[in-house]
Amino acid sequence: MVMFRFLSRFRLLAVTAGTLALAACAVFGYPKVSPPRDIRIIADEALIERGSYLANHVAVCIDCHSARDWDRLGGPLVEGTEGRGGEKFGRESGFPGDYYARNITPDAVTGIGNWTDGELLRAFTAGVSRDGRAYFPVMPYPNYGRMDEEDARAIAAYVRTLKPLGHAVPESKPAFPLGMILPTIPRDPSFRPRPAPSDAAAYGEYVTTMAGCIDCHSKAVRGKRIEGMEFAGGFEFRMPNGVIRSSNITPDIETGIGAWSRETFIARFREHDPAVNPPRALQEGEVNTPMPWIMYAGMTDQDLGAIHDYLMTLKPVNNPVQRND
Repeated sequence: MVMFRFLSRFRLLAVTAGTLALAACAVFGYPKVSPPRDIRIIADEALIERGSYLANHVAVCIDCHSARDWDRLGGPLVEGTEGRGGEKFGRESGFPGDYYARNITPDAVTGIGNWTDGELLRAFTAGVSRDGRAYFPVMPYPNYGRMDEEDARAIAAYVRTLKPLGHAVPESKPAFPLGMILPTIPRDPSFRPRPAPSDAAAYGEYVTTMAGCIDCHSKAVRGKRIEGMEFAGGFEFRMPNGVIRSSNITPDIETGIGAWSRETFIARFREHDPAVNPPRALQEGEVNTPMPWIMYAGMTDQDLGAIHDYLMTLKPVNNPVQRND
């Protein structure tokens, strides 16, 4: 079982006649990203603490780069596997190929122990590996490339503190012809300053982008996101026991979260705090949730509230969603 947090992004990369033409030239000069910068991240306690918070509760990097117990609601992390990688995003779940989350612990053989800070930063904000290969955006580097560079550096600093785990991960294998198109996807990051929390809409949009909410809460048809239906839910996720669909999180009163107060929105996440409600075992035939509730439950009231404030600025979309079959 895998985490589907970014599956919608993958389906947006479905091959069309136009992309086939692009694939013909993909081998020449791609990926078109800058070389890794010669930088050294000076990691103090505050930077590492910020990185831990972002990697575990907002950008939720650790969500995909660890082993998960999918027999329990929400797929909690298996203790001791943080960062070791290996989570599969495969054809059986609707992906165009088989992709594996990399080992991001400081292990020198199977992880990122020998990577420079510039190589690490480029990997998750531009989508290019140490040896110049393009990553499939199961890791949402288009989102991460829009964060404040200081936040990106914080995540890199935190990853360096993980326990080194020797865990070899299989090589990802994109389906044809995506393997030829893939090198054209990475782009240099466009870092932007983190807005002040007092600017509710701008700060909320910043946190929402890093958390990837639009990726799962927007319906796609034939591989393309439906214009005007952003955040309106209905995106389908293939789970072992059936199909589950994302919720409408636009401020529509009838079918979305328009009637939700800021406090109600925050409380919905707090319900999944493992310190309050330990993840229970799935019941027979129950469909698990792809939503990383457990990790998001660790977000601050300020950041969860900011997401709510931003969502309330969106256009309400009346879109009733049948959650699962």
